[in-house]
Amino acid sequence: MMPYLILALAILAETIGTTALQASHQFTKPLPALITVIGYAAAFYLLSIALKTFPVGIAYAMWSGLGIVFIAGIGFAVFGQKLDLPAIFGMALILAGILVINLFSTTSTH
Repeated sequence: MMPYLILALAILAETIGTTALQASHQFTKPLPALITVIGYAAAFYLLSIALKTFPVGIAYAMWSGLGIVFIAGIGFAVFGQKLDLPAIFGMALILAGILVINLFSTTSTH
């Protein structure tokens, strides 16, 4: 259970970093820019710890896939960025892929 928690924290840190990146307006706002750097540093550090348990392809699929979905939701809720139906469908496929990996694959951890 701990490896999944560490990976979840990596995803959270990456999501915070990416949200702050949007808010930094191309690094012209110091506080969001600092949060971006700290968020990404924490995300990569936590991902490196998760890689002790997960194969790199599996960890990266979960990290990037869930990050995409979370950022799209935050983009909608916070920044007013709308998605069309094909984008929503594509993200549903990403989530389905993550579920298949975790429910049916024996390579999700090593």
